Amino acid sequence: MQLTPEALGGHDGPYDAPLVFRGFKARPEWIDYNGHMNVGYYGVAFDNALELLMVDHLGLGEAQVNAMGQGPYILQSHMNFLREVLEGEAFSIRFRMLDADYKRGHFFAQMVSEKDGAVCATQEALFMNVSHTTGRSVAYPDWAVTRLQRMVKDHTALDPASEVGHPIGIRRK
Repeated sequence: MQLTPEALGGHDGPYDAPLVFRGFKARPEWIDYNGHMNVGYYGVAFDNALELLMVDHLGLGEAQVNAMGQGPYILQSHMNFLREVLEGEAFSIRFRMLDADYKRGHFFAQMVSEKDGAVCATQEALFMNVSHTTGRSVAYPDWAVTRLQRMVKDHTALDPASEVGHPIGIRRK
């Protein structure tokens, strides 16, 4: 059921490949007793950037929840921690949409230090559109499906990321 036939913001593309969100910094309250950003705050940073992608480019996220009573839920997430992020360190987050269908999306994101360009962490995640009334998955409106699929197409030419699709476990020789 399509509750709103018109887009709630964002745009129809083309979408930069990758989409880059700047202006992030490791806040003092994000630093743990090891002197670097605590593992939980990497997830917060990725989620904050995802919301920018959803709202500014796709017209989803908070506006979608308010207008339609449905929104994206993360179903699965896999993060790789490649280099520590220190207090006050500025970073950006680069996104690529890997796949999407009528109610799900699969993305890959990289946290990149503004200081030296190093990739500090990555996140691969699967999200699903969920009704706040039923708590069950629901199809995106047609305009959102079109945008998600356009973003996948616009990001297809990016070089494959080596971290995508890795299983987790102890490596044994």
